[in-house]
Amino acid sequence: MEYLQKESRSQLTLYTTCLDDMIAADNTVRAIDTFVDSLDLEHLGFASLASQGRPSYDPADLLKLFIYGYMNRMRSSRRLELECNRNIELIWLLGNLKPDHNTISRFRKNNPKAIKRVFRATVSIAQNHNLIGATLIAGDSTKLRAQNSKKNNYNLKKVARHIEYIDKKLEEHNTALAKADNDKEKQDHKDQIDKHNKQRKRYEGINKTLKEDTTTENPQLSTSDPDSRHQITRGMITEVCYTAQTTVDADHKVLLDYKVTNENDKKAMGNMLRRAKSILKTNQFTALYDKGYHTGSEFKTAHDLGIDTLVAIPAIGRKSQAPDPAYNVEHFKYDKASDSYQCPQGHELKSNGNWYKARNYKFKQYKSSACKSCPVRSLCTTSKANGKIVQRSEYKQYIEANFKRVQQQPEIYKKRQATVEHPYGTIKRQWGFDHIITKKGIQNASADFGLIAIAYNLKRILNIIKEQGKRAFILNKQTYKAILKLLSAFLSLFKPKIIIPTHFLKIHSLHFSNVYLN
Repeated sequence: MEYLQKESRSQLTLYTTCLDDMIAADNTVRAIDTFVDSLDLEHLGFASLASQGRPSYDPADLLKLFIYGYMNRMRSSRRLELECNRNIELIWLLGNLKPDHNTISRFRKNNPKAIKRVFRATVSIAQNHNLIGATLIAGDSTKLRAQNSKKNNYNLKKVARHIEYIDKKLEEHNTALAKADNDKEKQDHKDQIDKHNKQRKRYEGINKTLKEDTTTENPQLSTSDPDSRHQITRGMITEVCYTAQTTVDADHKVLLDYKVTNENDKKAMGNMLRRAKSILKTNQFTALYDKGYHTGSEFKTAHDLGIDTLVAIPAIGRKSQAPDPAYNVEHFKYDKASDSYQCPQGHELKSNGNWYKARNYKFKQYKSSACKSCPVRSLCTTSKANGKIVQRSEYKQYIEANFKRVQQQPEIYKKRQATVEHPYGTIKRQWGFDHIITKKGIQNASADFGLIAIAYNLKRILNIIKEQGKRAFILNKQTYKAILKLLSAFLSLFKPKIIIPTHFLKIHSLHFSNVYLN
């Protein structure tokens, strides 16, 4: 059987093409090259690497390298170094430059803010191509595993357990040392005692650091990546991770904004809406969020910004449930004029006018003396002393306004998941970027996610523009055919008939194609 014959590896060959001819005209790498060359990197804040005996690398080249790498699922600086030596697209993109992995890694580490500005440039491109509707946006967060194991994450309870265990071991070894008969056995116990004492000293230092942290209710300490936090990712599954807050436009699922934090969603919505208003330069849009963002103070921020929100209503907690659900607080009617509530039995609950302080808000209490003799009291409350007490926070009116919007526009809220989960499906499932690759701080983590966001937006924009181009070409080609058909019909009225050759349509269709693409 005959096969295609390979060329001899020792045969001298004269190539008749240049490097540029090896890269197709529609290759994505050309779009990356054009995009970066259009940026003023000095104005964006990129720091030039210090020259160590020779000129440093151009930040534009290193940025191109990272964008190409992230768009092709390569984030490791060592992997990018390797690809610079064998990948024909990168050889073309960098002009055969071969930076080492330390140079590549430092560039990402040193430019988190500049990388964020490059991301803003991708949003501007989307706006210039009318890919952002700015009428409906959705916000959510995703957890990205940090380079810090659970073992190297500590809180006060965990440290106390370790110290208790070490004290138990020290007691055992001291007892055994007193009973030891030979020198070898004694030395073994002494070594173990020294080892445990060193561990105890280390945990005492961690315990002191945690107690000095007054910024959070439950302080944590991660030793490998100090800004990462142990959080619930889904269900009962926990990870030491970062939280990436994102805002997505509903029209084409383009990322508008991101922010890497180590906190939960409760206090995130207001700030993200403020940023969205600044980016879109309007507040005439509706924002969709899930129930994790249902916080009164954040609703007030949205109201002050003039932005309508549709946030899912969380279920009532067990402690707030009435024995009979028909007597839950949502069935009590509030009258603003008299500042009172009316219960389902028609009794009026009044406030004494005092404001009480909770951790993050103020509230009033409403109650009625009619509870004492109410025949359905056992269905309404389990309190034996004061009867039913209704609390109304200072943000209740904003919470109620959101509730009405959700009830009136259920079809709009259904678009939330399809909008905001689209980037996560691409980034985490398709690309496998479910973790932060950098260490040592939230700024480094932000640089990593920023490059992910840039790669996602550029790829999304290029795909949309390409698809729109195909549709426009097909539509205009059909219009051109119709014109030629009408022309043929018109010419057929005359003698002799003028026949339009079949190749005429092909030539002109090709000509139109070139005009459109240019």
